[in-house]
Amino acid sequence: MSNNILTNRHDFLLLFEVTNGNPNGDPDAGNLPRLDPNTNRGIVSDVCLKRKVRNFVELFAPARTAADANDFKILIKQGAVIETEQKKGEDEATKKDTKVPGNSDAERAKNWLCREFFDVRTFGGVLSTGDSVMKGSAFGQVRGPVQFTFGQSFHAITPLEITITRCAVTKEEDAKKERTMGNKHIVPYALYAAKGYISPAFAEKTGFTDADLELLFQALLQMFEHDRSAARGEMIVRGLYDFEHCGTQHPNNAAQNKRESRLGCAHAHKLIEGIKVDLSEKAKAAGKTFPESFADYEVKCDWTEANLPKGIKLNLRHEDRSIGPKQG
Repeated sequence: MSNNILTNRHDFLLLFEVTNGNPNGDPDAGNLPRLDPNTNRGIVSDVCLKRKVRNFVELFAPARTAADANDFKILIKQGAVIETEQKKGEDEATKKDTKVPGNSDAERAKNWLCREFFDVRTFGGVLSTGDSVMKGSAFGQVRGPVQFTFGQSFHAITPLEITITRCAVTKEEDAKKERTMGNKHIVPYALYAAKGYISPAFAEKTGFTDADLELLFQALLQMFEHDRSAARGEMIVRGLYDFEHCGTQHPNNAAQNKRESRLGCAHAHKLIEGIKVDLSEKAKAAGKTFPESFADYEVKCDWTEANLPKGIKLNLRHEDRSIGPKQG
């Protein structure tokens, strides 16, 4: 994939499941799985999903191709000091012989941080901390091209509190105790959906490229494979539907297609609503009102070559195949 700046708008739907695990604990509720109190549907925050992407990229970052090419470091991670990295950007921006583009020190510092850190040019961030050259500048707050919604389960969840025991003790004075007690919270089963939106208009401002896009989708597909833990041992991505806007005009009309690709060729909510998820007929016939596994669901994509909106290409990333686009 090229290092060209992203030019096409993308809207996507991510389906993922949890079995006997806690996908996103709420620290304000004793680490219980997050849920919507009105519907009891499970919730996974956008911040949680971004954390998984960051962790994957940190583990499997591609090699940098050149000194002035995008790097794939992660700014927001355990133990990072934002002002330390920010100062490096300011130092690069204020050098007399700097090659970082920009019309001011603040803009050059922002561009350097976007170039160095994958998560900054992808998700954005607040960079105007301390008494820096970016303080009070419009470049101190970066709006990233990639934005996630909260994930929400399709059915209500019933979190369970599981008591666990430990035969070892922490302190010497407790050595005669036989065991200590604890607990953990799990969701027996739930299928979640989260939506994502990628804007080429903001990609131009942060330097987000086609290669960054492919890395993002790779991270979304595999983020749970390298995030196993006692709390999240069985989390699986079940679908990644990527609607790419390619323009409605004949391929010879490149200028108009470029404009439409950037603006969008259909409403995102209508595209995503074409992916239907419900209990399967077999599960309903068995009298089930909630799922016990993915086998109890039916995921149906209503979009085909015949009815896909003009100018839209549907990339079924989890199946490595595409539908469309129709142009001209």
